[in-house]
Amino acid sequence: MPTHTRIRMFNTRETYPNQTLDNDLCQAVRAGNTVYVRGQVGTNFDGELIGLGDPAAQAEQAMKNLTQLLQEAGSDLSHVVKTVTYITDPRYREAVYQVTGKWLKGVFPISTGLVVVALGQPEWLMEIDVVAVIPDDYVAEES
Repeated sequence: MPTHTRIRMFNTRETYPNQTLDNDLCQAVRAGNTVYVRGQVGTNFDGELIGLGDPAAQAEQAMKNLTQLLQEAGSDLSHVVKTVTYITDPRYREAVYQVTGKWLKGVFPISTGLVVVALGQPEWLMEIDVVAVIPDDYVAEES
């Protein structure tokens, strides 16, 4: 019996056709009451980038993705306990954090922010991954 559930499995051959990769991954994993969500960027689940050159628009899309993935895992943003945010330019910090802060208002997760040289694709300006813990008595809403 599996100890965890994989959400939105994929292979990097399809998601990164411009690179010679062949890795089996997933967007999120639920292990017991803990949900680990892969770094989300400004690309929607159809593979189109939202907000070319606009870190705030990319952050908005990334947060939409996180919300959807947490819901698919039986969780929601209120369960987020940790975030790690990556930006490719320190000048993007305010724009990105204003967006993520709006989505996580009242949640109070711990947060790490990093400025990195680059992300997986040159168009990506930010990325955020989260860990969420679902309370034992939580009942997910029907969608």
